Amino acid sequence: MMTAVQRVCFSAGHRLLGHEGKCSSLHGHNYVAYFHATADKLDDMGRVVDFGVLKQRLGVWVNTHWDHGFVCHKDDQEARKALAHVECQKVFWLDGNPTAENMAAYLLHTVSPRELAGTGVRVVRVVLWETENCCAEASL
Repeated sequence: MMTAVQRVCFSAGHRLLGHEGKCSSLHGHNYVAYFHATADKLDDMGRVVDFGVLKQRLGVWVNTHWDHGFVCHKDDQEARKALAHVECQKVFWLDGNPTAENMAAYLLHTVSPRELAGTGVRVVRVVLWETENCCAEASL
């Protein structure tokens, strides 16, 4: 299988609802997401997909919804109260905790299929680096 990989960097805040340590506080990371894409066949130029397509469709989604915002658990009432006091704060509410694992899975299973619909390209793996030492992978 041939894959094309697009790197997308973004900065976002989060907190883990119910976490037993310091991640229970609002804090942020400089994330790096790697989208591994494939197709049934290479195009006439010999590519899985033009990298610009991945950047436009996936990178723009990440920048619009997560970059310089907060990604929070939809049931996190304390975060809702705190962030409501910040005018024009970008917040994205996930169904679960915004762990690197859950965020990678969301990018793989929800964002990628929707954003790449009709292209013949599918993302088969997302690697999300939360810090320079820690990452999570979601794959099909």
